[in-house]
Amino acid sequence: MAAKNQVDKYLEALERLKARGDTINKDAVAKEAGSGKGSIKKSRSVYADLIAAIDQAALEQKQTKAAADPAPQLKQQIATLQQRLDSALEREVCLLNEVYHLREEVRQLAKRKGLTVASDMTR
Repeated sequence: MAAKNQVDKYLEALERLKARGDTINKDAVAKEAGSGKGSIKKSRSVYADLIAAIDQAALEQKQTKAAADPAPQLKQQIATLQQRLDSALEREVCLLNEVYHLREEVRQLAKRKGLTVASDMTR
């Protein structure tokens, strides 16, 4: 009967930890219940359901935190924006190269015809 009371005490401590959003693990539950760290052991069969409940609560807590964490989504947005920036810079370099070659062609044509090239064309 004492083991049942102790399990109930641990389950109540687990619920308090969940309600507060504190980190959930066996040691945290034991401390919250007023017992020593390491007092909830897998080797004690009476604690099997308690350990399963703690593990489940810890998993749910981890999943909730992972879903609420914006970092993966932000990293994806950064990668997408970086890719778009790289593409835009590549286009700009190609266009500048094309402008350079066209200006050079205009200079050569003007030189053949004996014309002078306007100063704004050389910029």
